[in-house]
Amino acid sequence: MSQSIQSLALVSPSERQLSWQELEFYSFIHFGVNTFTDKEWGLGDEEPAIFDPTDFDARQWVEVCKSAGMKGLILTCKHHDGFCLWPSAYTDHTVKNSPWRDGNGDMVKEVADACREGGLAFGVYLSPWDRHDHRYGSDEYNTYFKLQLRELLTGYGDIFCVWFDGACGEGPNGMKQEYDWDGYYEVIRELQPGAVISVCGPDVRWCGNEAGHTRDSEWSVVPEELRDCEKIQEASQHVDDGEFAKRANSRDENLGSRDAVAGKPVVWYPAEVNTSIRPGWFYHAAEDDQVRSLEKLLDIYYKSVGGNATFLLNLPPDKRGRIHENDAKRMQELGDWLRATFCDNLATGAHVKSTESLDAMHDASHILDGDKTTFWRPKDGTESAAIELDLLETRTLDTILLQEHVRSGQRIEKLHIEYLDGETWRPLYDCTIVGYKRICSFPPVRARQLRLNIAQSRWYPTLSAVEVYLSPQ
Repeated sequence: MSQSIQSLALVSPSERQLSWQELEFYSFIHFGVNTFTDKEWGLGDEEPAIFDPTDFDARQWVEVCKSAGMKGLILTCKHHDGFCLWPSAYTDHTVKNSPWRDGNGDMVKEVADACREGGLAFGVYLSPWDRHDHRYGSDEYNTYFKLQLRELLTGYGDIFCVWFDGACGEGPNGMKQEYDWDGYYEVIRELQPGAVISVCGPDVRWCGNEAGHTRDSEWSVVPEELRDCEKIQEASQHVDDGEFAKRANSRDENLGSRDAVAGKPVVWYPAEVNTSIRPGWFYHAAEDDQVRSLEKLLDIYYKSVGGNATFLLNLPPDKRGRIHENDAKRMQELGDWLRATFCDNLATGAHVKSTESLDAMHDASHILDGDKTTFWRPKDGTESAAIELDLLETRTLDTILLQEHVRSGQRIEKLHIEYLDGETWRPLYDCTIVGYKRICSFPPVRARQLRLNIAQSRWYPTLSAVEVYLSPQ
């Protein structure tokens, strides 16, 4: 064991990062003037008069999200076109100059209130790039942007996330902006200290694409330099008008292995997987029959939430201001499948033993107690160990859910799961990282005894949960 491996093992998340990760699955809502122009990226010259949803219902959005098992919602309060879904005091390019609610509406407030009423966390997306505002490209714009942040972070209750992308194209004056990222962060930390700052921020890392692609090994402990990767996207991405969303794997696959972090300062910087339920981020009627299949959404869910990331799925409301029936139906199907899969933990009441435990407070029984604050661990320097579960009767299973005690860091690097077939231990599932959550899926087997062989870890491994399930057949 080297000191460097111990230091990697000791990197741990902040409270705000933990709270965010525990949400696991939440929605993006892209809604604005683009909804009414049938565009992905507006030009900034759209008249507020075109913004007039005929049947807007924030509660419907919340109910659709909840039907899928989502725990939060992030609203595009201002996209690149500069149009604001709240009556900002600092620009006229807002809902107050639209016919919606006779100019007296505040969509951010209605959505925030509906989330609070429905038990969802509420987050805001605010585009730094503004193709409408004449101040863009000057210090005055940074002041304006921070004033808008203050409006959003003081008028709408608790905010779980402020989501920034790094788009930096020209404004209406032909100029580009030098964003005052540190100044933006200061406002957020002052007004919403519990909110994570995502993508162009220090708390949550973009997975590297918008296509739902995930890594097999998604480390939360990564080189500190990654915090600056997304702050300015390449100029070529600004003329794509949505093509960027189709690119996959635009970042290195190996971010957190021992080799990848060797000699570099590291931070806890976990990943979020973001994609849309449709090809576009805003609603287009032509895409009503292109809603992602249940199978594809399950695949992304298992690889993101079940691969030590979170899943941010975009649901674009239509011109009525409602999530389309096709999207809503798919969300209900997804939620029904997940609830059916994870309702009956076959490991409840199982017997468990390990090759080693530090003490009684860290005994292997804690992986079955349902308490996220308790966990199993061996002694310092024990980088490999095994745990055996006896389910007490032979069961059919196809899913095993694992969780490390990430408050203690991310440690497991290589894991093999086996099941006992007669007198022979047979391989069932192999993986590298576990992290906050690993969902292991495999063809159904019948087994009574399972063994987790942790072949490699950093300093010592931890596990806070092992759960066993059978998905709907």
